[in-house]
Amino acid sequence: MKNIKKILILLAFTAFFTPQAWASEAWINDLQSMFLSNNAIIYAINIRTFNAKDKNQNGIIEENLGEESGTFLNAIERLDEIKAYGINTLHVLPITPVGKVKASGTAGSLYAASSFNELNPQLKEKNSTLTLNEEAEKFIHECHNRKIRVIIDLPSCGAYDLYLKNPKLFKLDKVGNPVVPSDWTDVRLLDAGDNSKINKDVYKLYEEFTDMVIGLGADGIRADVATIKPYAFWKKLIDETKARNPQFLFLAEASDSWKEPPSEDAVFTPYNKLLEAGFDGYYGSYFDLKNWKTAKNLYSQVNFNLGLSKKFATPKSVIGSFSTHDEVSPILINGPQFSRMIIWLNATLPLNSYFIDGFQTGDDYLYFWANKKAPKTFTDDEYYFVHRGQMDIFNFSRRPWGRHFSLLRDFVMANKFKVLNQELIANGDFITLKTSSPSVFGYSRTYNKKTIVVIGNLDFKKGQDSKIHIPKTCDELTPIPIKIDSIPKIARGKITTKLMPGEIQVIYFQKFN
Repeated sequence: MKNIKKILILLAFTAFFTPQAWASEAWINDLQSMFLSNNAIIYAINIRTFNAKDKNQNGIIEENLGEESGTFLNAIERLDEIKAYGINTLHVLPITPVGKVKASGTAGSLYAASSFNELNPQLKEKNSTLTLNEEAEKFIHECHNRKIRVIIDLPSCGAYDLYLKNPKLFKLDKVGNPVVPSDWTDVRLLDAGDNSKINKDVYKLYEEFTDMVIGLGADGIRADVATIKPYAFWKKLIDETKARNPQFLFLAEASDSWKEPPSEDAVFTPYNKLLEAGFDGYYGSYFDLKNWKTAKNLYSQVNFNLGLSKKFATPKSVIGSFSTHDEVSPILINGPQFSRMIIWLNATLPLNSYFIDGFQTGDDYLYFWANKKAPKTFTDDEYYFVHRGQMDIFNFSRRPWGRHFSLLRDFVMANKFKVLNQELIANGDFITLKTSSPSVFGYSRTYNKKTIVVIGNLDFKKGQDSKIHIPKTCDELTPIPIKIDSIPKIARGKITTKLMPGEIQVIYFQKFN
């Protein structure tokens, strides 16, 4: 524990004395350009838990004991820490009011929006004289002062509370009941219309939301389950928004592996049509890394995403969606080595890095009170509903934070490495390398006489003695090990190395293409 405190003090010290961190300049949104060059390092946070004050460390925020949940204002306290991690973009999970009827969890799901044109009162600082909107503006302003961009999450469905208030906004099934998409029992499906006629009332909700977050100073939107709105709906919203804010980013939660909607009553717009409608990027299928057994799976996904640039009139990109708030913690899947692999893949592949709050210290998102009856609730759900191994978005719970502190060094190093090599990440070739084992991947990124070679073992149970073929001219160069656990040998056009289960190695060559 002493070591992690020293690291955090050092990070805070570094951030505080960096002149750019405190420069108060007129903010110019550059998020789209950064994203399309694959240089965004995105960190997803739930304001409600981001800087929660759990004094008795029982995992639940109890106001009657003087504890505080996260707010826009107390979130500012952590921004220097986030800056020191190398993060340049925050993805803020939904900040709209949440439903209380037919709810999930004692605080209500962040994605059960009861309104789209106002902010969640749960995020208000109780002793502040500022309005809730002013507090949100201050948070975003303080992010910008530290050169951190802000993406706000746009929920895809409405809470049951909103249905009771305005039923005409919702899709009805054959017997006249509002549609419950998939097993999302706390929300109902909005009726956005179809490509021949979009629903103007639902469109107005999204238009008002976009106006609100732009007014707060946000730099982009992440559209939750973007696939369940029609192409024409998104094209109109994106075109109108970018006409006044060209750098405003639109990120679609969509994947090339998604083939069906979450309900037979929902429309389905696949990822490629969403990109055609104007979205700048999407999730890809990197969350399937946990299932990939051979290097070919990884190569195939990377090359598939690189091919997108040839299919659309405007550039597109993707995030490293290896671990999101919808995915089980990597720690529970394959331990800390899996998290390390995700960290360095994010730093070296042609994509935008993406992490969630608590990832950097290996939070397993296990709550001992999960799904037990609560002594107090703020909704009609009397139980602490959570998804096992996933960040809590349903209750007033603790700040995400794990115990695998050794990950933090890799996390900071990899993010800084990506920033220092941003031209290579943006423009470098992606070349797959021949390896002696199907479970071992090898690739290089090269640009302007700089090359990085990345080697990894997708077998998390067995080590691999592996040979990776590289040009013989490498033998004459001095390799700079960036991330290795054992010393590789480079000779006769091969890298010979022993990879531990799940190990990833990164080697840097100067003056070499």
